[in-house]
Amino acid sequence: MDMRAVGVRSFGDPGSLELMSVGAPRPEPGEVLVKLSYSGINFIDVYMRNGTYAKSDTYKTPLPMILGMEGSGIVAEIGDGVTGLQAGDRVAYCIHRGSYSEYAVVPAWKLVSVPDDIPLDVATALQLQGCTAHYLTHSAFDLGPGQTCLAHAGAGGVGQLLIQLAKAKGATVIATVGSVEKAEIARSRGADHTILYRQEDFQARIMEITDGAGVDVVYDSVGIDTVQRSLRSLKRRGLCVLFGGSSGTVEAISPLELAEAGSVFFTRPHLADYLQTAEEISGRISALFDAYRSKQLIVTIDRIFPLAEAGTAHEVLEGRGTRGKLLLAVDEEMPISV
Repeated sequence: MDMRAVGVRSFGDPGSLELMSVGAPRPEPGEVLVKLSYSGINFIDVYMRNGTYAKSDTYKTPLPMILGMEGSGIVAEIGDGVTGLQAGDRVAYCIHRGSYSEYAVVPAWKLVSVPDDIPLDVATALQLQGCTAHYLTHSAFDLGPGQTCLAHAGAGGVGQLLIQLAKAKGATVIATVGSVEKAEIARSRGADHTILYRQEDFQARIMEITDGAGVDVVYDSVGIDTVQRSLRSLKRRGLCVLFGGSSGTVEAISPLELAEAGSVFFTRPHLADYLQTAEEISGRISALFDAYRSKQLIVTIDRIFPLAEAGTAHEVLEGRGTRGKLLLAVDEEMPISV
C-alpha cells in the first residue's frame, strides 16, 4: 500500500520539502502502526530539513527522509509483543521522526493514549511543545514561588504553554514578544510583564523590572539575537536554558563569559533526554492533559495546513509569524484553517 508523505532528498530551505508517494510501513515487534490525523510543525523539523542536525547523534537525519517529530491518530496495526493497545485506539506521540505522512510506525513505549475528552489537535500540540514547556519549568529548572523567569517568544506555541505552567508554579513571568498584539497574547496567558524586543533593550528592562537583581532563569528559544543578553539578564548563579535558535544557531559560549555574567550556568538540552522512559512520558503528558481538562492550561491552535502545504507552514514558522501551534491535517477529512 502506498501513502502520501512529505520529506526531503537533500538539505535546504522550505522549497526542498516534497510531497512523495511511498510505501506504507509495517510494524516490527514492539512497534505500532498509527494512521495519522494530525502532525505537528516544530523548529526541530526546520533543523532537520536545513541540515543543522546533520551531525546530531540524538536526532538522526538520513537522506532521503520523511519529516515530522510528533503526531496523533488511530492505531491501525500492532506488532508482536505490544500490550495495552488495540486497533482503533486514539494515540499521540513525539520525538520519533516520520509524522508528515499518512501512516507512521512508532515504538509502543513512546505512545500515549488520548482520552475521549481531549481533542486530537490539542493532544498533538501537547506532545512536543507541551512536553518542552513542562520539562523546562519542572526539570531543567524547577520553578517555584518567589522566583522569576524570562521567556523569549512568549506568544509562540511553546511560549504560551510555558507562561501558563510557570504561573501555575507560582513564578513571576517576564515575556519578550515581537508586537503589541503578541504582548496581549502573552499577558492573556499570565505574563506579569511583557517586553517588545524590537523596540526595547530587554536586558535593560529586565534589570529595571527586577531592581537590578536579574532573573533566576532564562528560557531562550531565539538564539544568536538574544543569548548574550540573556546571560547578562540573570541573577548571580542563575541559569540560561537555550532550547532553540529561531534567529540562528549558537555555535559557542565563552566559559569566561559565564563567569563575567555572575558565575551563571548555561545548558543546551534536547527534549529527548527528558523523555527517556514510558513512565517519564506518561507523567508529563498526564499532567498536561489534566491541566487542559481543568482549564488551567489553554492550548492555542494557530493554523492547520493540509499535508501538501508543509513548506508554507515552515515559512510561517521561520518567519516568526505564529501565535500558537501549527499543525498539518494529514487525514484529508480533518478541518484546515489556513
